Amino acid sequence: MAKPKKNCMQPVSLPMLPLRGLMVFPQMVLHFDVGRKKSVAALEQAMLGDQRIFLVAQRDMDVDNPDIDDIFHVGTIAAIKQVLKLPGDNIRVLVEGKSRAVLRAVTQEEPYFEGALDELIPQAVPASIEVDALLRTAHTYFEEYCKMSGRVSGETMQSVLEVEEPGQLADVIAANVLTKVEDKQQILEEFDDIARLEAVCAVLVRETELAGVEKKVQARVRKQIEQNQKDYFLREQIKAIQTELGDKDATDVEDLRERLEKTPMNDEARDKASRELERLSRMAPGSPEIGVSRTYVEWLLDLPWGKTTPDNLDLKRARRVLAEDHYGLDKVKERVIEYLAVCRIKNNMKGPVLCFVGPPGVGKTSIARSIARALGRKFVQMSLGGVRDEAEIRGHRRTYIGAIPGRIITSIKQAGTMNPVFLFDEIDKMASDVRGDPASAMLEVLDSAQNNAFRDHYLEAPFDLSGVMFITTANSVDTIPRPLLDRMELIEVSGYTEEEKLNIAKRHLLPDQIKEHGLAPRSVRMSDKVLRSLIQGYTREAGVRTLQRTIGKVVRKSAVAMLDGQLETVTVTQERLEEFLGAPRYHYEKAGKKPEIGVVNGLAYTVVGGDTLQIETTTMPGTGQLELTGSLGDVMKESARAAKSFVRAHAEEFGIDPEFYKKLDIHIHVPEGAVPKDGPSAGVTMTTALVSALTGIPVRQNVAMTGEITLRGRVLPIGGLKEKLLAAHRAGIDTVLIPKENLKDLEEVPENVRSAMKIVPAEDVHTVLETALCEKPALRPKAEPLAGTLPAMPEGQQMLHA
Repeated sequence: MAKPKKNCMQPVSLPMLPLRGLMVFPQMVLHFDVGRKKSVAALEQAMLGDQRIFLVAQRDMDVDNPDIDDIFHVGTIAAIKQVLKLPGDNIRVLVEGKSRAVLRAVTQEEPYFEGALDELIPQAVPASIEVDALLRTAHTYFEEYCKMSGRVSGETMQSVLEVEEPGQLADVIAANVLTKVEDKQQILEEFDDIARLEAVCAVLVRETELAGVEKKVQARVRKQIEQNQKDYFLREQIKAIQTELGDKDATDVEDLRERLEKTPMNDEARDKASRELERLSRMAPGSPEIGVSRTYVEWLLDLPWGKTTPDNLDLKRARRVLAEDHYGLDKVKERVIEYLAVCRIKNNMKGPVLCFVGPPGVGKTSIARSIARALGRKFVQMSLGGVRDEAEIRGHRRTYIGAIPGRIITSIKQAGTMNPVFLFDEIDKMASDVRGDPASAMLEVLDSAQNNAFRDHYLEAPFDLSGVMFITTANSVDTIPRPLLDRMELIEVSGYTEEEKLNIAKRHLLPDQIKEHGLAPRSVRMSDKVLRSLIQGYTREAGVRTLQRTIGKVVRKSAVAMLDGQLETVTVTQERLEEFLGAPRYHYEKAGKKPEIGVVNGLAYTVVGGDTLQIETTTMPGTGQLELTGSLGDVMKESARAAKSFVRAHAEEFGIDPEFYKKLDIHIHVPEGAVPKDGPSAGVTMTTALVSALTGIPVRQNVAMTGEITLRGRVLPIGGLKEKLLAAHRAGIDTVLIPKENLKDLEEVPENVRSAMKIVPAEDVHTVLETALCEKPALRPKAEPLAGTLPAMPEGQQMLHA
């Protein structure tokens, strides 16, 4: 803003009237309505004086009671020409702008504003060639603007072009061209006439360009509207003709078109649907392609574009729901609570991809339903067991007759929301053949960096799966391809302990079976002792499926007893349990009390939990052959050879004849012979059995062990420690040797099991032998090897697994 010279300013004191959304320039005549009390008072005071008033614009037109900070400091002194009272205490006033003024201070605020002003005395601009050129330029720019925009009438344009004074011309153009109060105020605050007119010329150039662009945009929009109206008119005519001919397909196309306009799908899907609808509308009635095209468009429209279920982020409620449905499974519940906590902090959290790995029947599938209930989401499930065709995942291409989308898109449509809990059951059971590899197709689905644009072969349009919470289940990760496994967060769900099964039976299984069979609550009663006998004698599993079926059988037998004896309740005793179910099917092998030579208690980890595994070793005169029986796998055979090599290398240290490998045949047998066994964790057990058989030193039968052995005698860590210790606890073993590196896994073992037995961490074989053998081998003279046979293991022994 150019500062006015002091000799051009004249101090005055006048009433002030703040204007909202309005600006008055010098030489400008206009009328406006006044309604605020202070404004009316200022107007009345001006009428009592020389009928001059200071008009100044507000910075914010929404402020009803402005103060000094809410108004600009440069305004216009105007002369009041006419005042007209309107109904409702409003006044219409006609004013003429006279001169610019600067507000120095507000001298009065009540009952009206009065300000101390510096009034600018207009000075004539000397004529010159530059001034004439500037005036001509301004006239030309204004005329171009009027022609381009069409907003200024011909009379107004002519009157403006007749103005020859630079300052007045700038003010008149600004009043007719500018629309924003801020832009007008910027021109008003420029006191130098030449500079003001130059600024207005720059504004005219900008506004002319904008008017040209607006004209093009309006022409394009008008043409589009005309085309749409034409298309609509033609479609209505075609629709009327086809309706007269009895063709219902035309009506269907219009219905689909209306649904398409309301469906918030992405641009690519909308484009494909529009083109298919256009193609469908041009098909001849009765064409076989009509059904194919309509089905495709309906699939696109039926998907839940933009529909989501709001998550219930109440952590206390989620904990309560998960606890109601399942006992245990603490790792799974903790991960769900973590996800909910993060969602409360970050709204656009991507759905996790979880993989629950564990034996059958431990609740992997049912906990997924509980997670959906805890989150407040829809639940869909897809079983991958035996899936061989990639089209099951991605769908068939539309070139095939009878093509449909894959089961993922089908399930999303079934859920009706874009963020369900999606369970892929038995992901480790997928297979591949000539029809493709479904595991490879799952890579895109379960990759959070790619699944926001999942493409089904049938739809051929991206669909966002990033909001879906994917959960997969597996019994083993061995058969899952490594790239697919890398995309999932593994959560191990181990088998239940006997104490956990007891609580599950009391809290869930027994009440559920009573309700399922239509009996009154608590009409069948079983004590903890009877339930424990049922678990031990009639089930052998890591989960609780067999336990559920067995309890159901007991409830049915109880229902028969209630009807036969006219009873309201049945209490199942130990005797009645055997009456209902027969003699117990399983007996857990209890460890022998008397030390034996060449017999060592090993620990096995099977798909149904842990169990004890007796390894028997005997020697006989021969040529040094090693005989291995018991359906042993390659890894277990290698463990036996490694054990023999270790003993041979340390024969003198153990008091064994160094030439034993030439004179004696060694036979290692692992009952039961019909059950396949494999894994490296029996290495220390075979080594101990060999040393005992070759030295004649008995092995304590209250000791069990597990661990992989190396040729240097180191004991390496193993898996399934929790299940193995539970099996040792059931067998009455009070001392267990484990690899030292497995100490970190003890926190997963129940406290009652840890406190009931002595756990010895072993770093090498020497620690194992010192604990398991009744004597130290080095302190005993060489004894003749003993041979013998021992009873076989109980039925049900499963594969030994590391």
